[in-house]
Amino acid sequence: MRILTIFLMVLMTVVSCTQQQTPYNIIDPTSFKGELNGKALELFTLTNSHDMTVQITNYGARIVSIWVKGKDGSFADVNLGFKSADNYLNANGTAFGAMIGRYANRIAKGRFVVEEDTIQLALNNGVNNIHGGPEGFNKKVWDFVSSTSNKLELSYLSENGDQGFPGALKINVVYELTEDNALKISTKATTDKTTVINICNHAFFNLAGEGSGTALDHQLYINADYYTPLDSVQIPTGEIAAVSNTPYDFKKAIDLGARINKPFDQLIMGKGYDINFVLNKEEDELSHAATLTEPISGRVMEVYTTEPGMQLYTANYLNGSDTGKFGKPLKRRESVCLETQHFPDSPNQSHFPSTVLRPDDTFESLTIFKFSVKE
Repeated sequence: MRILTIFLMVLMTVVSCTQQQTPYNIIDPTSFKGELNGKALELFTLTNSHDMTVQITNYGARIVSIWVKGKDGSFADVNLGFKSADNYLNANGTAFGAMIGRYANRIAKGRFVVEEDTIQLALNNGVNNIHGGPEGFNKKVWDFVSSTSNKLELSYLSENGDQGFPGALKINVVYELTEDNALKISTKATTDKTTVINICNHAFFNLAGEGSGTALDHQLYINADYYTPLDSVQIPTGEIAAVSNTPYDFKKAIDLGARINKPFDQLIMGKGYDINFVLNKEEDELSHAATLTEPISGRVMEVYTTEPGMQLYTANYLNGSDTGKFGKPLKRRESVCLETQHFPDSPNQSHFPSTVLRPDDTFESLTIFKFSVKE
């Protein structure tokens, strides 16, 4: 008994010392304890042996923090977010780090046809529907399925008619932090009635760290020769246009700010970058979509996905009204989103990759954010 007691004391000391040596302070999970619509709110922490940490809440199945190392050995939280559940519930911006659905991005006039039935959704973005409606997946409390030190699985059942969408949709998301500093996001969904689905994660990144200032000095490469131009209400015109000789040419890495203020109609309309790229890839293959680099810290984020498109968004509508985890306002163009997805308005554009999901099919998607350091 004495030997066991001594062993436990030594073990507790080792654990305590390990915790004290952590090079940064993660969010206390108790700040997310609470309840919403009868469901418990939680914060989960994933770690690997390289001191990388990812924190995720089941409110919106959203990423809260991503701590990664820079070339000087210091760590920064490169994902914008808040330090408590209450902050998320009361924020003006509701998409930070969340899983977006049922349909990420815009659907023209909130209307589409499925099996001869005309579906009308809420119009929550001017004359269009965006991100699944006013009460999309980002505002739902997801159910806990399982977790380990580096993996978390959450699920959500979207009932038939939820936000106007047909079919009861069961969706699972798995977050996995690997030993090579990659955050893998796997989603799978089934339906009992033909519907449409477009899921993405809406993380806002600043590789210098949240609240560190502009993201326009980040260098971006996008593996895309084409993009989908928009009309005056930000719905794709249906054209698949070449990026060559436009501000959307990221085939060679360039600063985000290098062309963002060019007098180009698409940039003016979106108040910056807010556009879908047609990725160079074979259908459903996992391929390299983009690389984002912050030159001072040396942090690099590579994006891989099975999705056919990626929305580049330079946080054009953040106005500083939300305060982030470190007490600094979250401002315009101080972060960037690389949202892997199907194309906007695909249900109304027959030549776009289909977003229709039938009862005998399974929707599956994988996106990987892999972090490294460039010396």
